[in-house]
Amino acid sequence: MAPDISRRRAVKNILGGGAVLGMAPSALLTLHTKTATPMSALKNNIRQSACYWCYQSIPLDDFCAALKKMGLPAVDLLGPKEWDTAKKYGLDVGMCYGGDLGIPKGWNDPQYWDTMLKNYAEALPLAAQYGYKNIICFSGNRKGMDDETGLKNCTEGLKKLMPLAERYKVNVVMELLNSKVNHHDYMCDHTLWGVELCKRIGSDRFKLLYDIYHMQIMEGDVIHTIKDYHPYIAHYHTGGVPGRHELNETQELYYPAIMKAILDTGYQGYVAQEFVPSPKDNAAKLESLAQCVKVCDV
Repeated sequence: MAPDISRRRAVKNILGGGAVLGMAPSALLTLHTKTATPMSALKNNIRQSACYWCYQSIPLDDFCAALKKMGLPAVDLLGPKEWDTAKKYGLDVGMCYGGDLGIPKGWNDPQYWDTMLKNYAEALPLAAQYGYKNIICFSGNRKGMDDETGLKNCTEGLKKLMPLAERYKVNVVMELLNSKVNHHDYMCDHTLWGVELCKRIGSDRFKLLYDIYHMQIMEGDVIHTIKDYHPYIAHYHTGGVPGRHELNETQELYYPAIMKAILDTGYQGYVAQEFVPSPKDNAAKLESLAQCVKVCDV
């Protein structure tokens, strides 16, 4: 997701299993060391990543080292100043920041085009130089704008950017977000709106980030939607509903079935874990991540 303050701050205490919650931090660190999923133990049919904003209490170096130990090939949502750290640990960046102005200020508002075109003109060649394939973008908030005007504005603005994305072979990826709970007034809040935008832009380098958490809140029917519209999807994010916490028995989605549906489409990209871990202790947060990685390792 974007550099959005509310999304980066939510932390609530719910990790399933009272025995784990009752452990001292040192014991949790030992538990993480013993149980963090090694690469050899993962099936890796689904290539998984993890969004750093959910773990910002952990230094990025430590977080990247933990992902490497778990067997994950990538980290998500890092900006250019953080890319060298990911490289140091042999991690790809599955989805990059680089050109956006934050979630509310997006391509549906022409007043931001010049600034964003300049930002992306710098970020796209740099991402290509690092070997990264996806850079995020946003529609922006409605501010009273109707769907059709938003589509026209986004199409006109993004068509100015697509030749550069095509030249550097980097995907510009618009995230689908819910406007009901987390991002009130956001325009690209339904899959069909995003798909229509992809069709109008008409470039293989413009795709959607299908955030499973957000789209479950807005429209449900996740597996059917993935099967029908997977050609327009370049990236996936996870999260438990309700609450955006762990992918466990506390939430309404069954992630193994969703992962199998993604696999059935022939998808070769990343699925990034983007739940907010319930524990406050850093070692327990990493253990929680390792458990959710196993849930999605179908």
